Amino acid sequence: MSSNGQVRADLQKFPNQFPLPVDPRFPAHAPASGGKIGPVALRRLPHIVEPGISKPAISKSEVAKVGLSDICLSYRTQSGERLLALDNINLQVRAGEFVCIVGPSGCGKSTLLHLIAGLHQQTSGQILIDGKPVQGPGTDRILIFQEHGLFPWLTVGQNVEFGMKMKGVPKAERQEKTRYYLKLVHLAKFEKSYIHQLSGGMRQRVAIARALATEPDVLLMDEPFAALDAQTRDLLHDELERIWSETGRTIIFVTHNVREAIRLGNRVVLLTFRPGRVKSEFPVELPRPRQLEDPTVARAAREILDELRDEINRSLEAEYNEGVKPHVKTSIEAGSEEEEDIERSAPASTQGSIEASVEGNTEGSIGENIQI
Repeated sequence: MSSNGQVRADLQKFPNQFPLPVDPRFPAHAPASGGKIGPVALRRLPHIVEPGISKPAISKSEVAKVGLSDICLSYRTQSGERLLALDNINLQVRAGEFVCIVGPSGCGKSTLLHLIAGLHQQTSGQILIDGKPVQGPGTDRILIFQEHGLFPWLTVGQNVEFGMKMKGVPKAERQEKTRYYLKLVHLAKFEKSYIHQLSGGMRQRVAIARALATEPDVLLMDEPFAALDAQTRDLLHDELERIWSETGRTIIFVTHNVREAIRLGNRVVLLTFRPGRVKSEFPVELPRPRQLEDPTVARAAREILDELRDEINRSLEAEYNEGVKPHVKTSIEAGSEEEEDIERSAPASTQGSIEASVEGNTEGSIGENIQI
């Protein structure tokens, strides 16, 4: 039997359950010197189930930090139709776990974070934090948006202090925690600076420090690094991983970048196109620290991307069908009757070649725009 076949046979011996989160403070052993890197330690766990039947991610005796049970969300569009955005979402997140959510645009990734944060109410189903239902926003959950939402008229220190001030934390304690969390994100020297004096990456670190200063149990991050350049993003990946390992926070991270999800997460959850459902879950068992350029990270991302591509194609097809409108002939087209006659008289084989060429070019463009 080949080495790849042997690895696949060994993987089948593993129990069909989610592994415990990898603790970066106790990194896994690296391959022996001179040894070859084997197949990626990534296992696909199908998750599409019948309504009302959830696939447990944790043992029955363990209470999930974040629990989603049969979550559905629908709303009425401007045309009066009812649109189902999320359908039968079942997801369990352990305390201290780093879970990344990926999916095509419009599948409900950000909406799901808003539901967990208590900013919106689901149509049906239940969201639990430590076994208690979510009734609205709370300081135990903090949502970090792609737009960092910092106050430009306040200094960096005052921005970090703001959430604690709203909670009624005494001034001396606020100042002590502000200094601590600014030091944690390497911005201690910029406490008196204003937001416009900082780079994009530094502003995002201020937003992370402000969120951590309120000491939430769950950190919800909605594509926080999407607008940053590659170099700054890589630095913040390292910072976020370090902060996660030092604080033990539970993080649910939404991204369009599959390789970023592999780089950061203990588990990657793939959502389907609208209505958003959990299609698959991928426990990531690669040793830390990881880098986006690692071959194992790239191969793991490719495995997820193969499934994600199907959902992206579905979303593009749906958007195209919804956007088709009756064609109105322009004055230029009206004066080009001869060219239209030539098109109508073209042989079927020629039309087929044109369609195949257009389809091929479209697929190529789609592939180039997918982030891996």
